Amino acid sequence: MHAKTGDWLVVKSRTTGRPARRGEIVAVGTDGAPPFRVRWTEDDHEAMIFPGPDAEVVDAGRQAELDREQADRIASVQSFIEAKTAPGRKAPSTPA
Repeated sequence: MHAKTGDWLVVKSRTTGRPARRGEIVAVGTDGAPPFRVRWTEDDHEAMIFPGPDAEVVDAGRQAELDREQADRIASVQSFIEAKTAPGRKAPSTPA
């Protein structure tokens, strides 16, 4: 596994119902190999990490794209709920 500063480390949860952890890689070892220094998004804590098989490195550009897609889905659902609950308004079709 290799990374560069600015990439993201995503560690999948081993427990059902718990979200994956995500952190920005702020430093890498020799030639981009582990250990990585990661700043976790949930608490801004930084730690040295040797990623396991449940971890994935995501390029910064791809992570930004995934974040935009998620924001669009959330906005679509919120719009649907608002339209459905507003008095006298017809609800739009179900969001994708």
